[in-house]
Amino acid sequence: MATKDPVLEAKRYVENARTILREKAIKEDDLYTDRKYVKLAGHAAYTGVLVALDSFFGIKTKKRKDVNWYKEQLATIDTKLLGNFVNAYELLHLYMGYDGTQDVVVARRGLERADEIIHWVEQRTTTC
Repeated sequence: MATKDPVLEAKRYVENARTILREKAIKEDDLYTDRKYVKLAGHAAYTGVLVALDSFFGIKTKKRKDVNWYKEQLATIDTKLLGNFVNAYELLHLYMGYDGTQDVVVARRGLERADEIIHWVEQRTTTC
């Protein structure tokens, strides 16, 4: 079996999060109606961020690094990316994944940050 492209895998996680929000969390006005699915979507999207970053840093183990490890590494590479990561961590992992916030804007911003991080990794790992 061929090894999956980590960037494509990361994008798949984020797209799965969007699908969960659209089909299961059910948006009414500016809120999602079902916290359970917001939590699932937050966890999925944040996992996509970690898959992308792990591939960039060459991490092959399933055991995740602490969030502070990622922050320290990113601080030495790109401060804008660090800011996006901190936002993604807060929005996707904490607010959505743990708290189950039902705010549509929070979810949208979190997914945007995930996309930006994955795009950053893709730009630096794509071979021509």
